[in-house]
Amino acid sequence: MFRLFLTELKREWILQLRYSAEIISFVIGLTIVFYGLFQSTRYIAGPGVQLGDRLDSIIVGYVLWSFSLFILGEIAGGLQREAQTGTLEQLFLSPFSAAQIFITRGIANLTIQFALNGTILLLIMVMTGSRLSFPPTLLLPLGTVLLGAYGLALAMGSLALVLKRVQQVLGIFQFLLFFLLLIPAESWAGSANFLVWLLPMTPGTELLRALMARGQPLDWVQFLIALLNGVAYLVLGLFLFGVAERQAKRRGLLGGY
Repeated sequence: MFRLFLTELKREWILQLRYSAEIISFVIGLTIVFYGLFQSTRYIAGPGVQLGDRLDSIIVGYVLWSFSLFILGEIAGGLQREAQTGTLEQLFLSPFSAAQIFITRGIANLTIQFALNGTILLLIMVMTGSRLSFPPTLLLPLGTVLLGAYGLALAMGSLALVLKRVQQVLGIFQFLLFFLLLIPAESWAGSANFLVWLLPMTPGTELLRALMARGQPLDWVQFLIALLNGVAYLVLGLFLFGVAERQAKRRGLLGGY
């Protein structure tokens, strides 16, 4: 597995260096989109309104959304690209399972994602004047969010494995994630607050907002809930991917597009 990780890490660096213009455009595009949303909100609210930690909370959710876009593109989008180029069947002939390959590929790509999302976060903080906290404990809830993101990416990848073309589905799903991660779930009241524990990545996102935007200490009980949430969605994603893999092999879908 370690050799597979090193191979995928080398592959990712080569791809990113060879197609660096696309990555730079992606970073600039996401930054400009957020700045446009920020200026529109200030115009609607009026010049005298101070957003305070609400702005910081939105920034945290937006950066996590950009993280999710990278992960979805790496697994679900990667499966579709492999099918288009005719190399998908070769992956399934590997001594490693397809799920192992794509998860390892996603972990190898995390190094690049951290750098790119860190750049997006820095640019947004400079343009908006936001001041976020970065305690070491933020890595724990961030890990739970990544678990949930990889689980959802595998679930979307199972659709790509069977249907081949899922651009529209991925587009709709990205907007659903946008709503899910940017709306502060901690403001939900009543029975809706129970959904925070069930929706993907929401408990970890809420913890990150508390740590980075409001400077609160880590709530270990809530972290345990976020961890269970992330693991549950990862297991669900692996299960759906396994079902789709068996269906694709039985129907002979791996060798064609």
